[in-house]
Order: sequence, then C-alpha cells, then structure tokens
Amino acid sequence: MTRGKPTYQSPWLYLVPTIAILAVSAVYPLIQAFALSLYDLRWGETASFVWFKNFGNLLSDHRVWKVFGRTALFSVSSVAIELALGLLFALAVDRLAWGQGIVRTMIILPLMISGIATSLIWKVLLDPASGLVNYVLSLGGVTNAPAWFGSPSMALPSLVLVDTWWQTGFAFIVLAAAIKGLPADTFEAAKIDGASSFQAFRYITLPLLLPVIGTIAIFRLIDTLKVFDIVFGTTGGGPAQSTEMIQTFAYRTAFKFLELGRSSAIMVIFSTIFILICALLIFRAEKTTTR
Repeated sequence: MTRGKPTYQSPWLYLVPTIAILAVSAVYPLIQAFALSLYDLRWGETASFVWFKNFGNLLSDHRVWKVFGRTALFSVSSVAIELALGLLFALAVDRLAWGQGIVRTMIILPLMISGIATSLIWKVLLDPASGLVNYVLSLGGVTNAPAWFGSPSMALPSLVLVDTWWQTGFAFIVLAAAIKGLPADTFEAAKIDGASSFQAFRYITLPLLLPVIGTIAIFRLIDTLKVFDIVFGTTGGGPAQSTEMIQTFAYRTAFKFLELGRSSAIMVIFSTIFILICALLIFRAEKTTTR
C-alpha cells in the first residue's frame, strides 16, 4: 500500500471563516456607518448629501473632545486600578496555605454577571437614601455621605469603582496563572543570595510578568473604550453629562436627537481612533516580547 504525497494547504485557508465573520460583523457596519455619515440624515426627514460636514462640525465642537477625553480618562483609570488590584490579589492568594479555591471564586465571581446587572446592583448599593454603602458609612460616623451617581464630581469615580469591581477578576485570574508558571529555581537562587521578598518581586517577578500585564492592559483598554452598559444602566451619561462616554453620546445623538448622520460620524471617528490605538498597543506589545 503506497502513501500519497502530502498536499500543501495555505494557512490562509484556515483564516477564511474568521475573515468572513469579521467582514460581516465589523467591516460592513463600519462602511455603512461611513456612508451614513456623509448625509444630513434625521428620522422622518429626507436625507441630504453634505460630504464631510458632519465630521467638520464634530471636530470643531469642544463638547465632543470632552467626551473623548472623559472616555480616555475612565479607560486608563479603570485599567490601572484593575491591574494593580489584580496583581496584589494574585500575589496574596499565591501565598495562602489553604482556601485558595474559595478566594479565587469570590474574586472572579463578578465576571459572570452582565454589565446591565452589575450597574443595577451598584445603583442600589450606592443609592444616597437607602443604599448599603451610605448606611455603612453612617455607622462609621460619616454624616455627609456623597451622592455617588447623583453628583457631577463623584459620578465618574463611581463608574470607575463599578468597573473595577466588575473586571478586576480578569486581571487576577490571568496573573494568578502566570505567577504559577514562574520558575521556582530562580527564586530559590535569589533567596540563597540573600534577596528580600521585595527585591525578588522587583527584580524577578515583575519583569517576568510585564508581557502578561501588557496583554491584559491591551484587552482591558479595548474593552473600556467601548463602555456602554454600565454607563447606560447607572447614570445614562449624567448628571450634567459628567459621565457621557463616546458610546452613550452616539446613542443619544441617534435616538434622542434623531441625528443619524451625526451619530454615524461620531462612530466613524471613534472607530478610526480605536483601530489606531489597538494597532499601537499591539505593536508595542510585540516589540516588548521580542526583546
């Protein structure tokens, strides 16, 4: 019995299903949004072709830049805190003699809750009149508890708190797995040489975890830049637009002010910036990994 010669198959063939799905779910909607952005299009009215007028109006509107800046501030703040807490929890749990499974489950449990459900939970907890958080603060002697979602100065930090509680488990579970995979002999050699726990963390653990931390940061930055559900479920972009993010801004423009062309232009600008940021982050991550 003779064996036939192995046939060569291009690796690109395996990417065809993924490319097809992306083309239908991502590329086509973006092209459609760009086409709509070239029109002065409102619900129930005749559309008029205005070329790039919507883009010009948006880019010259200081309120739009505030929305973009606020979204970036929320994203960077949330990711930084989640990475710090995730690393702290991962290091602490790794040192536990017993109960690691229970603690891990408690930390990652919020990940199983949807964004809208998370927002509703925290809307109840942070209610200024009957919320559990303000009640606990009152027991501690705090008589002037913050309004949380009802205060323009506290609404955005409150959203960061909600996102941190919701997504810290992602950073934790990835970092915990990475810590388990660190070479034990390296730490034993450092201990023999007289290195303290802090020195071992600074010069061994942290450098070895940097590629993992960078990967987590990329995933979480991509996710937080697209935030909608927890904003929509808690503040709706208020009060006084203090928590207005890009997604909620585009949503209100389309469905409250009925300006489909302007809303599409917002999403085209955001998608362009989003793609550039993702490409830059991936490029830097690959460059760091190859060093």
